Amino acid sequence: MTPTFRDGSPRRPLTAFARLHHQAATPLLLPNAWDHASAAALTAQGFQAIGTTSLGVAAAAGLPDGAAATLDATLALARRLGEGSFLFTVDAEGGFSDDPEEVARLARELRDAGAAGINLEDGRPDGTLAPAELHAAKIAAVKASAPALFVNARTDTHWLGVQEEETAARLAVYERAGADGAFVPGLSDPDAIATLTAALTVPLNILYTPAGPTLAELAALGVRRVSLGSLLYRSALAAAVATATAVRDGHRPPSDLGTLSYAEVQALALPDAPPPPGSSGHWEITDA
Repeated sequence: MTPTFRDGSPRRPLTAFARLHHQAATPLLLPNAWDHASAAALTAQGFQAIGTTSLGVAAAAGLPDGAAATLDATLALARRLGEGSFLFTVDAEGGFSDDPEEVARLARELRDAGAAGINLEDGRPDGTLAPAELHAAKIAAVKASAPALFVNARTDTHWLGVQEEETAARLAVYERAGADGAFVPGLSDPDAIATLTAALTVPLNILYTPAGPTLAELAALGVRRVSLGSLLYRSALAAAVATATAVRDGHRPPSDLGTLSYAEVQALALPDAPPPPGSSGHWEITDA
């Protein structure tokens, strides 16, 4: 059973990862990695915690995202990250199962691998939403099985553009089930964001989009966590294609694209090793 206070509300452990959602100055900016190198490079730039991106993990493995096809790849990445000193949370789609006990088993495996959190979404591959009660049952099972794991309960009402009027009600159900945070990707309207932050008792997570509110604007609206989602992975793919096509077409790669040196990338696999010769100890982006 999930520990509760006398009024019946869930007792949420204030872990090191949870505390990052309650910083006074700015929201937790959570960049999303798709492999060990991307996680290490982001950590080296001072990010306090990282998330994984389900799209990046799926695409890198040649599998579809959101189709419960990447359980093994997700666990493998979590175990690899857990071998290091990363503070990380895992995007686990809908838990890769509609059986709450199966999702709880996954949560225990992620916790044992070293994960600090899990992201669970209620969107389904067919573009519909799972019943709120089913998603709540998954959340409750996870919190009962791995209480210290930070559960970020995601509703895809705005991401899928369905049942948007149910957003607040769904999140309230997930809160009561024990969710530590609430995530509404696709929501960018400032008034709607402010309304949600006023109604929630857990931190609100918003997906950053270049055309949406800035980090400072989201902070002013009461948002406590901002995810980059698949933005970094998609940007990396675009940079790779731009570089390759420029060389093929007889041009120099775009000047605004940078590269890490060979030695710096090698060092990502050995984060405790001394910096390579000529390095300041920080990853310096240089022109290709």
